Amino acid sequence: MSIPAPLAEIFDDFAAVEGQDKLQLLLEFSRELPPLPAELEEAAMEPVPECQSPLFLSVDASDRSQVKLHFSAPAEAPTTRGFASILQQGLDGLSAQEILDVPDDFYASLGLAEAVSPLRLRGMSAMLTRIKRHLRT
Repeated sequence: MSIPAPLAEIFDDFAAVEGQDKLQLLLEFSRELPPLPAELEEAAMEPVPECQSPLFLSVDASDRSQVKLHFSAPAEAPTTRGFASILQQGLDGLSAQEILDVPDDFYASLGLAEAVSPLRLRGMSAMLTRIKRHLRT
């Protein structure tokens, strides 16, 4: 499994906690999702309809050695925001190839299957799939 160091560090954070503490950690990540830069409007971003809550993403791969990721999700959607924040913190600034090498089911390593519905986990998978689709075009 090819996991970049920033994402591996997040895995370690989740591995260090059990049960409901994993949800608390996910909530902490949701609070850390950075705001959109002033020049980026949500209307110009790609929606991810597989997510249960509105989520929009932007992939800037103009420099394939340092991909920039931006996400927008409402504050009332902490699970979705948490997943977006994990991807943003774990993948932002990496090369396109490093992101493409991340396994599609990487989220299983977070150990959230008992705490979060499969539908929500599929939303996280959909985010990564859309990011990778941008990088392959």
